[in-house]
Amino acid sequence: MASTTNTTTSGGIMDTISHAASYVSESVQEVISGTSKEANKEVAKDSSVPIADRASAGFNAIGDKIDEASHGASADAHKEVAKH
Repeated sequence: MASTTNTTTSGGIMDTISHAASYVSESVQEVISGTSKEANKEVAKDSSVPIADRASAGFNAIGDKIDEASHGASADAHKEVAKH
């Protein structure tokens, strides 16, 4: 009986560590996406950049915003699971 409890506890600890690592990874990816989004927004606003490049940067900024929100939601989910 003690062995089963110990295995379950070890599994629980490993799950917690896994979710904590995923939380950190998703948080880093969220920051990277946010930084990329801001850089793309600046390019899109720069009137000295050709219009095609500005449009491309604008579309990339939208994609980065979606990625940022997605990574933030995943990070929050992993954080909550790791707490319990």
